[in-house]
Amino acid sequence: MKLAIGCDHGGFELKEEIVKFIQPIKNIDLTDYGTMSKDSVDYPDFAKKVSEAVSSGIADRGILICGTGIGMSITANRYPKVRAALCHDHFTAQMSRLHNDANILVMGERVLGKGVALEIVKTWLDTKFEGGRHQQRLDKICVIEQTIKG
Repeated sequence: MKLAIGCDHGGFELKEEIVKFIQPIKNIDLTDYGTMSKDSVDYPDFAKKVSEAVSSGIADRGILICGTGIGMSITANRYPKVRAALCHDHFTAQMSRLHNDANILVMGERVLGKGVALEIVKTWLDTKFEGGRHQQRLDKICVIEQTIKG
């Protein structure tokens, strides 16, 4: 799996922990789109990089981290084919994949502890999309996307 990751300064420390957690996993090719320090930056710049990678197919999935995750979620969901889910626990991470086939996981460093965040990442990476009736709902989202674009 090709995985993109990005953060702003508010998510930098958690991003670094997630990168360390993911690097040893053999079947994941991880690309880190930054930021690379705790210096203040604008979250949309990094949400854009990861979302474009997922939207275009360069990456299969992505992870975004900022202070709360809200701004990253809003930005990521502007992109075609992106289904970004802001997750705060094991259950929301599992359901985001199982029922919604979320392809970008969003988290807030100021909201989560490291242990919970790593559990969320593991669950999100390990959970497969259930399909079936849930696919019909995703298809409706695609129709809405097309209608909006006109």
